[in-house]
Amino acid sequence: MNTPSGAVRDAIRVLVADSNQTQSQLLSSALRRQPGLRITCCRGDLSDCLLALREVPADIVLLGDGHSDPEDLIQTLRTIHSNHPQAGLILLLDTYDRTLVVNALRAGARGLFCRARQPFRALCRCISVVHQGQFWTNTEQMSYVVEALTSSPAVRVINAKGEGLLTPREEQVVNLVAEGIGNREIAQQLGIRENTVKKSLLRIYDKLGVSNRVELVLYALTHRGAERAHVVPQSEPCVSLSTDGLEVARIGIHTRGNGLDIDGDLSGNVLAPIQRSTVRISDAGKFLED
Repeated sequence: MNTPSGAVRDAIRVLVADSNQTQSQLLSSALRRQPGLRITCCRGDLSDCLLALREVPADIVLLGDGHSDPEDLIQTLRTIHSNHPQAGLILLLDTYDRTLVVNALRAGARGLFCRARQPFRALCRCISVVHQGQFWTNTEQMSYVVEALTSSPAVRVINAKGEGLLTPREEQVVNLVAEGIGNREIAQQLGIRENTVKKSLLRIYDKLGVSNRVELVLYALTHRGAERAHVVPQSEPCVSLSTDGLEVARIGIHTRGNGLDIDGDLSGNVLAPIQRSTVRISDAGKFLED
């Protein structure tokens, strides 16, 4: 493993984990020239990543997708996230499909960066966005997330011990929000006042440690993956998702070049089309109502 470079106070510590040595060296060299970053690198194998993180903790892990088996890649993400939940995981992709995108986010990835489609300066922005606790995806990847939410069974929110965190009514609200339904329609379906829905959402946000509907939707997606992992035999590594350690940043909207950055409270509908070519959750403009 290479040692840290660019010893800047309060710099973002970035681990470049890629088994393609040429790509790793080129990327590490370019990142070392950026102010505010401290770079270490290792091979992309799980054992090398875990060793590197034990020796030099990282705020961000850039993981190359050089694994021949996508399941190995997902397992690497899941294990790193389980052992180092404070590290923001960014998957460096050359190609992707629906299954890879959804499973990577469920395994703990907070950024999906397409090397073939996005410039280096966008990667620097991606690192900053994920370090702030936000998500980075493009429009197509986000559509996969929405489809996974709308096609998945109803969610039951549990903690790491398998205990329910929400009341049955609150679980109904979460499922309707995940389907992209607004407060007025939720109130009509449940036969309650719209203001009651808003109060219920505030209680849900407080219980789950999220701050708006986008974060709630992403939590629901991640939780569905974690709930399945919860019943896997203990001999098989799995991710354990607890609301006690859940860290999700506020999301709002800022226009930046050919894309949007989201951080703050949002309005709109989770199923509404996104017109920009780049969406980060940091970023999905006019998305959800509070």
